Amino acid sequence: RYFVLFLGAGAVFGAFAALRFFFIMWLGERVVADIRSAVYAKVIRMDPTFFEVTRTGEVLSRLTADTTLIQAVAGFGISLTLRSALTLIGSLVLLVLTSPTLTLLIVVLIPLVVGPLLLLGRRVRRLSRDSQDRIADASALAGETINAVQTVQAFNLEGLQTRRFHDAVEHSFAVAVRRIKVRGWLTALATMLVFGGITVVLWIGAHRVLAQSMTFGELSQFLLYAGYMGIAAASLSEMWGEVQRGAGAMERLAELLAAEPTIKPAAQPAKLPDLSRGRIEIEHVTFRYPSRPETAALEDFTVSVEPGETVAFVGPSGAGKSTTFQLLLRFYDPASGRVLVDGVDIARADPEQVRSRIGLVPQDTMLFGASARENIRYGRPDASDAEIEAAARAAEADEFIRALPQGYDTFLGERGLRLSGGQRQRIAIARAILKDAPILLVDEATSSLDASSELLVQQALEKLMAHRTTIIIAHRLATVQKADRIVVMDGGRVVASGTHAQLLSASPLYARLAELQFGAAGQPEPEEKARAALVH
Repeated sequence: RYFVLFLGAGAVFGAFAALRFFFIMWLGERVVADIRSAVYAKVIRMDPTFFEVTRTGEVLSRLTADTTLIQAVAGFGISLTLRSALTLIGSLVLLVLTSPTLTLLIVVLIPLVVGPLLLLGRRVRRLSRDSQDRIADASALAGETINAVQTVQAFNLEGLQTRRFHDAVEHSFAVAVRRIKVRGWLTALATMLVFGGITVVLWIGAHRVLAQSMTFGELSQFLLYAGYMGIAAASLSEMWGEVQRGAGAMERLAELLAAEPTIKPAAQPAKLPDLSRGRIEIEHVTFRYPSRPETAALEDFTVSVEPGETVAFVGPSGAGKSTTFQLLLRFYDPASGRVLVDGVDIARADPEQVRSRIGLVPQDTMLFGASARENIRYGRPDASDAEIEAAARAAEADEFIRALPQGYDTFLGERGLRLSGGQRQRIAIARAILKDAPILLVDEATSSLDASSELLVQQALEKLMAHRTTIIIAHRLATVQKADRIVVMDGGRVVASGTHAQLLSASPLYARLAELQFGAAGQPEPEEKARAALVH
């Protein structure tokens, strides 16, 4: 009967061990999943100022390596800590029942054991954070070079980048070794202090046995319980090192969770009109990028664009053309002046509401690692397949998409590398068409395309620009001549404004740009003439 009961107890122990393992590990996975989701939700809403000082690889390291450390502590670590804590408490209770006097001596010795462990634990925490920082450096370097692997190979930089990554990894290894050494000292010190304290107690207990104030059986019983307590205390000290390591990782994640974007809705944001006309007014704006506060990207910049008007921004590199797009999308707020959309100062409006009224065709088209259909759907996530295909037809993209192996469901590769430059741009135009925003910002990038691709992209842009307020950063004469108005920029200021013909005589800067970019005296080059004839 006793053996049957013993087997039954074993089955109960096994069942509870399984339940403990399941629920504790579930808790660890749940904690990590929640932290990752919270950190990503915070980071994806941060403005460009944040990413000027924080590398993408650093963020990814915190989302992966740091959360993995926390998972170890929150999962298996909690399980071991709970078991050791219960053993420690149970042993202490039995020790009190066996010999209150000797137990009191142990309690007195506990601060002498715990104090050094706390001091070394802080050192482990600092080294753990440093170790995670070095891992993030290596991850950032790897991500940067792998994303630009063709450039690395084209310049035969494989050896150089390999050495740099090796140095980063070795630096990370050296910091990890320092952390491991301190952890080793922490474990050794904890074990010595715990069992040293037990030895002192047993020495006193042995004298009590010799003095016949305690039986040998009671001392043996006390020794057994003290051994249990010592093993539990050693396990807890080991977990204390892991907790400190996890705390270092959690500090890095907490920094991201505590970060606040500089661009965010006001407590009571101004509401844009329900019916958008697409009027844009930029009034006396001065702006400096946070990373370059000594240089004004825009200075007392003023321009207005009427609903349905197409305005081309031209000027030398660094004139501030792209900065106007950054401000209109409210990635930054100006230091002084106002940017108004439909009569509302966007600095007082909800950024999401402002951006919902603006379509963007960037110069460097960013496609995602998804299908052609999903890449276009980013323009309006609730769009139907029929609407997506209609947008692709309007963007002159339907034909080449259907020619892909799986048509609209073809995976385009990371950053759309399976497509040509012109095809990627037409996908971006289809995305903007699908969004159907009243304001369109186009950073024209046709100058790097061949004549055939440029013609298709121009045709798609003309359809997209129809009946919309459009601002174009122009590089081609055909684009400039089709604009209702041309704004010439230099040094962050408006230096001239008018039509192509007016500016050729009124603006020396425009005349020089026209001669350099568009051909002698601003007249179309033979290629431009041929393209114009082809369009006709």
